[in-house]
Amino acid sequence: MNKEIIREALEVLGKKNFAFIMHGGSFPSAAGENTGFGSANTQGARDFIEYVSGIFNSIQLGPAGKTKSCDASPYTGTIFSNNPLFADLKELTTAKWGKILSEATYNDIVAGNPSKDKNSTAYEYAYKHYDAAFAEAWSNFKGSPEFEAYKHANSEWLDKDALYEALTIENKNDYWPVWSSETDKNLFNPKSIEQKMEFAERINALEKKYADDIEKYKFIQFIVSTQNAATAAFAKKHKVKMIADRQVAFSDRDTWAYQSLFLEGWALGCPPDYFSEDGQAWGFPVMDPDKMYNPDGTPAEGGKLMKNLFKKMFRENPGGVRIDHIVGLIDPWVYESCKKPKIEEGAGRLYSSPEHPILCKYAIAQLSDLDPKMKPDKEKRVKTLSDEQIKRYARLIQLVIDAATEEGLDKDAIVCEDLGTLTNPVAAVMKAFDLQGMRLTQFVEADKPADPYRCCNINDRTWVMVGTHDNEPIKMWADSVINTETGYLHAQNLADDLCFEGATRDEVVQCLNTDAAFLAQTKLVELFASCAQNVQIFFTDYFNIYNVYNRPGTSGEQNWSLRLPDNYKDMTAVNLAKILRLAIIARGNDFSQQYQKLLEKLG
Repeated sequence: MNKEIIREALEVLGKKNFAFIMHGGSFPSAAGENTGFGSANTQGARDFIEYVSGIFNSIQLGPAGKTKSCDASPYTGTIFSNNPLFADLKELTTAKWGKILSEATYNDIVAGNPSKDKNSTAYEYAYKHYDAAFAEAWSNFKGSPEFEAYKHANSEWLDKDALYEALTIENKNDYWPVWSSETDKNLFNPKSIEQKMEFAERINALEKKYADDIEKYKFIQFIVSTQNAATAAFAKKHKVKMIADRQVAFSDRDTWAYQSLFLEGWALGCPPDYFSEDGQAWGFPVMDPDKMYNPDGTPAEGGKLMKNLFKKMFRENPGGVRIDHIVGLIDPWVYESCKKPKIEEGAGRLYSSPEHPILCKYAIAQLSDLDPKMKPDKEKRVKTLSDEQIKRYARLIQLVIDAATEEGLDKDAIVCEDLGTLTNPVAAVMKAFDLQGMRLTQFVEADKPADPYRCCNINDRTWVMVGTHDNEPIKMWADSVINTETGYLHAQNLADDLCFEGATRDEVVQCLNTDAAFLAQTKLVELFASCAQNVQIFFTDYFNIYNVYNRPGTSGEQNWSLRLPDNYKDMTAVNLAKILRLAIIARGNDFSQQYQKLLEKLG
């Protein structure tokens, strides 16, 4: 299909952005270059960018931070350091990098990859063998002015992250809470002037003892940063924007480095709901409001940290940033670290709990703003808010917008993941700042006519999709709901919201509720027929991969490991021309009659 016709149809349907969702590790490899882990920096990725260009104008990546040796989840990665597994080792064997990695070492890694014939990563294998490859590359690296400039420009965070790497060697574990040395645990969290002086001496001693390891860590970060910049330039040349992903979590390394800025004894999570009667105890640290802002509202040390991390993200990803769990930046649910995230055990919303004996000091909403009949975990509990209160709830969002502006972008470079719980303060901030949220059509509660995820209720200022990394592919979802009461309700909604050729409403409902392929196709049509200006599609949905990338609430190597096969060009992808043709028809006769020639081109 001619890409120009596809783009014409997308423009007719009012789509400004069409994004392909695929996390870094899931990128395919070029022939003979499968090292066990994908990366947007490889030749395979460049081939893929060329493949999608002209149809998709952006690629939504996952978080890019360094992950733990025992956990592949990108949502617990570092906030500043990049994941070393996103380095293109092949490039290190070329003259561009002075051939600092031997072809023999590289070829051995490719040959030994246990997942080379599977559409999955080999995380533990890659983690181990990349480390060895970097050791060889570092031993052969002669230094450069660019490396020195990189270290100087990023010293504020790079020095701490590199020192942590040294401490993992010193303490024989990369998880700092189990270190035996209380000094090492608190090097950046002194409680007195005397401790600060003592800890400074310890830092100096460590920097001397592990000077080579510290420099190697910085060198690896230099490699990935340099390659990231080249990838961004390549994508821009092909008119494809790379959108970053900022997780709500902080890694173990970040928690150690910035623990003085976190609210001691509290953690971030989710309240009890249909899926978890005890709530979700994520264990992520919570920024201390007293360390976030000064009394006059200006950013304090914590606020500056948050702004700086977003500035780095916008600077390196001019395509924008998706912010995971935007609720966590506006109206977070917190609980005491030793307890469950339940109301009965003292949990509550950090800024919306004026009645709480501890959290009340941080409350923005007052008792008079609350519905006394509603519990603290209810979304509509805060019933009234003044403009000044909304502004206070939005303080961190304002820092994010300021960060984007200072890097030459506007607020539309911010994509807010606002799925699921959306409290009134969050909704008020989103509306006041006209921020772009997300609508996931699998989440439609089909028995509720006003459901915000239903096609007829989706507005233009949003990103719409059938699923993300945490959802079943749309075909799997369709298989699970046909011939059920739920499926019947979905079928009725789709029949009411969309127009179909050559069939009565009853016939459409019958077909949608009994034919899973037709239902899955129509859910894709719904995206483009909606008023949303922005559409995203996850790689499993686009390439009809009948597998789940991540199942929330579960652990194991099956999560975060799914990968686009290297032979993706031979796979049967979504018939986008057909989907767009049906989307134009779905808008109704008055609309489709204007574009008869385009419909003919689309087949």
